Formats: sequence, C-alpha cells, structure tokens
Amino acid sequence: MTTAYCVKCKEKDVEMKDAKEVPFKRKGGKMGKAMTGIHEKCGTKMFRIMGAAK
Repeated sequence: MTTAYCVKCKEKDVEMKDAKEVPFKRKGGKMGKAMTGIHEKCGTKMFRIMGAAK
C-alpha cells in the first residue's frame, strides 16, 4: 500500500484506498508520476508525487 499525508486531517503516513498511478506535467513540460487515492476516514482525495525513475 502507498502512504501519504492527509491535508484535511493532518495525519501522517495514512494508507490510501483505491491507490493508482497517474501521470502529471512537471516544470518545463516534462511528465512525472504520482499516486492518487482516497483517505478512508474523511474521504479526502490524496496525492503523492513519486520520485524520478533512474
């Protein structure tokens, strides 16, 4: 499971429900990867930027 920070609840290392990888645009038009999911307690959409592939 992927963990993230919930901005609404201010909880750290919360597991995301229905986590999936999505592409997004970075600075300079480059593409990046991120994980998005839902916080089970409050229902807030969570977003975590993943590191660059090496």
